[in-house]
Amino acid sequence: MKEGKRVRVAVIAGGRSSEHDISVASARSVIEALDPDRYDVQTIEIHRDGRWALGSGETRELGRPVAETLPVPTGSVPETLGQVDVVLPILHGPFGEDGTVQGLLELAGVPYVGAGVTASALCMDKDLFKAVCRDKGIPVTQSVTVRNGERPENPFGYPVFVKPARLGSSVGITKVGEEARLQDAIALARRHDEKVLIEEFVSGVEVECGVLGNREPIASLPGEIVAHGFSGVDWYDYSAKYDEGGMDLIVPPERISEEAAERVQQLSVEAFIASDCEGMARADCFVRDDGEVLVNELNTIPGFTATSVYAKLFEASGIPYPELLDRLVELALERHGRRSRLEF
Repeated sequence: MKEGKRVRVAVIAGGRSSEHDISVASARSVIEALDPDRYDVQTIEIHRDGRWALGSGETRELGRPVAETLPVPTGSVPETLGQVDVVLPILHGPFGEDGTVQGLLELAGVPYVGAGVTASALCMDKDLFKAVCRDKGIPVTQSVTVRNGERPENPFGYPVFVKPARLGSSVGITKVGEEARLQDAIALARRHDEKVLIEEFVSGVEVECGVLGNREPIASLPGEIVAHGFSGVDWYDYSAKYDEGGMDLIVPPERISEEAAERVQQLSVEAFIASDCEGMARADCFVRDDGEVLVNELNTIPGFTATSVYAKLFEASGIPYPELLDRLVELALERHGRRSRLEF
């Protein structure tokens, strides 16, 4: 970034998915943390019905009805995108984290923070992500995929987790303890996706790790998740993730060995590279009781408030939240400059 010149940033928030409100909260936090002496911020909010709305960059506008709304995206939205230096797509779930918005930004020729089209789509699809990891020799949690019209088979015994293949924030997920509940859990997951995973239950410690970088990514210190949400379930569900006091993040983890923690960092970076990620991602892993580490998924646009896991992991690793945002902007500009030299 050039000294003395403010970087023009467009923050895209909201989106059509069930994670809309989480995205808005993340975007508000990002905007508040961007140094106004370094950044000139423009906000673009995608409403749940797919309309795009332009804002002034003020956080109070996000999440509120706006008079000027646009269909997907016409009029002044492309003009706005064409006038900025970099875009921060702070979107979670389908229609934002899955490569759709990234494709639009590629067509517009605008630098943007985070994974590209391929990595975004791949990591959103837990079935395909695991297939790529297995091919690269990265250990992952076991699961079977159930598509529409297929008879579900559970080779893992009980309990198991049933989840939509392409969603996040634990939406549509059920922990199933007996066969009689399996069909209902699949029906719930199919409300969100035509492809459903039946995933093994892993006895051990849930650990998350942040990854940051382009060609030479680095891992944060890993953090142990201790969930005690208020929905009455005994796993890391939506309430545990987002209700105040719903979970504790312990950095570094207390219930795993130093060797296992280093293995979490190693596999997180390997999964990041194997899935062609750039910019940022949060790896969700399990450490079995015997110390074996398994990668469960990668989130290419993790929750991004100052108190979200990704930010807290890097804060504990010596990279405070405002600096983390600076680095992500620099990585976006570096990648765009590098790719602009390619011949298509």
